Formats: sequence, C-alpha cells, structure tokens
Amino acid sequence: MKILLVADEPSKALWDYYDGEKLRDIDLILSAGDLPPQYLSFLVTFANCPLLYVHGNHDGVYDQKAPDGCICIDDRIYEFEGIKIMGLGGSMEYNQGPYQYTEKQMRKRAKKLAFSAWRKHGIDILLTHAPARGMGDQDDLPHRGFEVFESLIDRYHPKYMVHGHVHMNYGYGIKRIQEHGETTVINAYEKYLIEM
Repeated sequence: MKILLVADEPSKALWDYYDGEKLRDIDLILSAGDLPPQYLSFLVTFANCPLLYVHGNHDGVYDQKAPDGCICIDDRIYEFEGIKIMGLGGSMEYNQGPYQYTEKQMRKRAKKLAFSAWRKHGIDILLTHAPARGMGDQDDLPHRGFEVFESLIDRYHPKYMVHGHVHMNYGYGIKRIQEHGETTVINAYEKYLIEM
C-alpha cells in the first residue's frame, strides 16, 4: 500500500504542476496539518483515495470551510484496510489560538484513546501535527514537541509516527527521518511517500 504524507506547505510538484501520474498509485493520503482546505480537496479528488487529516495550529479556517471529501481523525483511531491510525493534531499552546494545547491537555486527549487502542490491539501509525519532544522539534515554545507522544510510541510501538509543524526549510540540521525503537518518525513537510 502506498501512502502519501503531506504537511505544512502545498507541493508545487503535485498542485502547481499537476500530472495525474504522480497520484495514480496512491492508496491513502495522510495530512499532518497546516494545509489549505482546497489543497486537500484537490488531492482527494485527483488521487481518488481516502484522505485522513489532523488539524495543525493554523487550521482555524477549517471551522468555516473543512476540506471536501476528507476525513478528520483528530481524537480517534481510524482503521483503513487493517491499518490503525491514531490522530492527535495541534501544537503546543503559545498564543491561545485554535488547535493549541498544553502538555496536560494533550496527555488527556491521548488518555481518552487508550481504551480504543487496547481494543484494536495497538496502532500502526501515530498521525500528529507537532512532533514528539526531542524527535524533530525545536526549543522555542511554538515548535516544541509533546512528551506524551514519546510515551505513545513506547507503549504502542507503531511502525510510523508522522508529524509536520517543523518545516524542513527552517534551517540546517532538521531531519526528515528518525528512528525511535521500532518506530520510524517522519516529518511530512510538503510531501513524502511510504509503503506498508
């Protein structure tokens, strides 16, 4: 199964220079947030596959105009063809904007999913907007990761954790891929393709 990961910045290769062949064999799209709703609607239409998303800290516009044909999986575990995906969008609270949370609030959100994760015998993908603390985050409060995400990885051992929020063009040394135990942590900035 081919899964397209997107976050933070629309891909010019997919949108501005559209070529149907680039989306032809995609089976699932996961958005880690902060993308225009019309871009997600475009992707789901032309890829002709499900698109699952979590909110980024700049996705307040979704409250007025959600992406057409897409499925929000914030605060739930969504199963697609046997792949279990836990969604926890948002970033660290830094200015009381929409989809911003304290560590305590994010921990509470994660705890509400524990029973569902137990019933489903774990998760395969953890889809978030912010990274886990110490795994691709930065030291400033707006881009700091959540400690609870590391706890979720350690507890459920998903094959992938997919996040956005920290743009690859923020500076030198930002890693696209990291390993944490059995989990591959991927920064989905712009676009990235995985196979399961």
